[in-house]
Amino acid sequence: MPLKAHRTLLSIRDYKLTSNLKTTTLNKTHHQMGARLVDFGGYEMPVNYGSQIEEHHAVRTACGVFDVSHMGVVDVTGPDTQAFLLKLLANDVRRLNRVGAGQYSLLLNEAGGVIDDLILYKLRTDRYRIVVNCGNKETDLDWMKSQAAKFEVQVAARPEMGILALQGPKSVAILEAMEPSGWAEASKLKRFQMSSLEHCCVARTGYTGEDGFEIICPNDRIERLWAELIEHGAVAAGLGARDTLRLEAGYCLWGHEMDQSVSPLAANLSWTIQMRDDRDFIGRAALQEQKNQGVTEQLVGLVLEDKGVIRDGCEVETAAGTGLVTSGSYSPTLEKSIALARIPVGVESGSKVQVLVRNRKLNARVTKPAFVSNGKSLFN
Repeated sequence: MPLKAHRTLLSIRDYKLTSNLKTTTLNKTHHQMGARLVDFGGYEMPVNYGSQIEEHHAVRTACGVFDVSHMGVVDVTGPDTQAFLLKLLANDVRRLNRVGAGQYSLLLNEAGGVIDDLILYKLRTDRYRIVVNCGNKETDLDWMKSQAAKFEVQVAARPEMGILALQGPKSVAILEAMEPSGWAEASKLKRFQMSSLEHCCVARTGYTGEDGFEIICPNDRIERLWAELIEHGAVAAGLGARDTLRLEAGYCLWGHEMDQSVSPLAANLSWTIQMRDDRDFIGRAALQEQKNQGVTEQLVGLVLEDKGVIRDGCEVETAAGTGLVTSGSYSPTLEKSIALARIPVGVESGSKVQVLVRNRKLNARVTKPAFVSNGKSLFN
């Protein structure tokens, strides 16, 4: 697959507000809190409420809450739901062996490229909930509906639902202090499990590398829930901190580490693809052909050893050939510049490479594509 350059998720200078942006239910609240708002995927969203670095550290050391209601919620129902999802998704829905189980998965095209990455939850034996990315939700919905024509299923967007992400080591304590006391039950969930409370779905998932929860809730309850979480100690955090947190954790971002032209095999996402039997999911034949031919690119981490900040789109020179930075930023936790990069296979962890930053060749070290987990550095 060809290397592609992408813009940094939140290079604020590149974002301009327009008068016709969509908003979440919390938009007025964000304005009242003094948030800096930007155009993100057609939505006016908070990038920070003060210091982006302080918000980042709050999530690593205590707890932050994010409004991620710009993301899409889709419900799939009907007698053929499982058969439909077995065809539609790269991961195997049969592995969700209980109501409330969740799974990270990929929506692929016939060429094996990633239409979107998503999380799937089992609500009933014939009802599943899918959470998709903001910028792809219309594309995803159209694709799902086109594929559903051969099955007895209904695919429906749920725009009346919002999402809050409560993230950080103190997120459990905050839920346990909430009223009614049923919120404390959610704190007992295991990773990728979901439970229901007061018309909300609470899942132990997140995008920060910390313990935490994502709460899918009717929009008419979102403002009250947001206020209660902050009252109990959560710090309001914007999309700027969310991006540096996910980069430190080594999490892929659609449009950067993967897209419709990039194979998941070149994005360290092979673990999401279940090919153990003859299940004929969309994109399987293309992925099998790629595996047979051999993947030529790999996703790695980079830690800059010189002064400067790596940004996405920077060229990477290695002993095996040229690569490209897919995401790069300053790491508040490590106090170094870090990046994810797609480079030729064969370059091993610990190797020295050079990154072209503003026409200067800077030295960097190749690492595994994860830098921080549960507040602790994974970088040696």
